[in-house]
Amino acid sequence: MKKSENIVLKSDQLYINEVEQFVEQICDEHNIYNSYYANILTSVIEAYTNAVEHGNKFDPNKFVRITFNQEQQGLSFQIQDQGDGFDINKIPDPTDLSNEGIEGRGIFMIKALSDQVDFEDNGRSIKLSFRISSINREVATKRADLFHHFINQSVKKEQNI
Repeated sequence: MKKSENIVLKSDQLYINEVEQFVEQICDEHNIYNSYYANILTSVIEAYTNAVEHGNKFDPNKFVRITFNQEQQGLSFQIQDQGDGFDINKIPDPTDLSNEGIEGRGIFMIKALSDQVDFEDNGRSIKLSFRISSINREVATKRADLFHHFINQSVKKEQNI
């Protein structure tokens, strides 16, 4: 299992499949499936899309770097663009009905799906953190339940012999 890995992609939506493959490979290595995988994938793709569209403004000469890190608390993905940056505090609240039709829902969604979101480098970089210890606990519990079920079935078979 790699502790750190990154990819660098051109500012083009055509590379979303490569982003998906990158996230899928990492999640497979960490046994992350189901809804948590969907949360990670959706958040990273949305951050990549924002970097291409709003950060690099679709400039084919600019790149987006996605860096994965395995950390003590879980996994993180940092998405960096080469744009001018932005002030997160100036993004309108998408839950305010008067802001209907205004952009900013992507960041709202990323914050809802990630355990922690940090903006760095004047908005040119976003770090998405996902705590996976609870996922590992869930997997361990399922495995223990299956083990106990198997043992109970084996004991019942032996008693019937």
